[in-house]
Amino acid sequence: MGEKIRRKRPELFANNSWILHHDNAPAHTALYVREFLATKQITVLELPAYSPDLAPSGFYLFPMIKEILKGRNFDDIDDIRNNTTAALKAIPQNHFQNSFEGWTRHWYRCIASQGEYFEDDHGRYVALLPR
Repeated sequence: MGEKIRRKRPELFANNSWILHHDNAPAHTALYVREFLATKQITVLELPAYSPDLAPSGFYLFPMIKEILKGRNFDDIDDIRNNTTAALKAIPQNHFQNSFEGWTRHWYRCIASQGEYFEDDHGRYVALLPR
């Protein structure tokens, strides 16, 4: 993982100023994975429990892909894979930067709501913490 960061973002690798962001999936939070990341001194952005909407893919990328593919039928898994890949490539690069700006706004709203429901950028109601 560090090698990919070094090649793609050498300025972040040089001063170790990057943070790994992934969700709370069991594969990401397993003891083996946490120990591996600790031995590599990789900083992980901790997410609160029950917070899937804090990932940019959850509130930006997946809705964008769904919008592009809406109403289409696919013949098989390869057709789905090819069309999804094409949909990803059709999203302009600056939209991805905008998604991270939206991610920041989303974080602030989560903090401000203190675990209460709030409406996200797509009109969905989100609750991040168990009541």
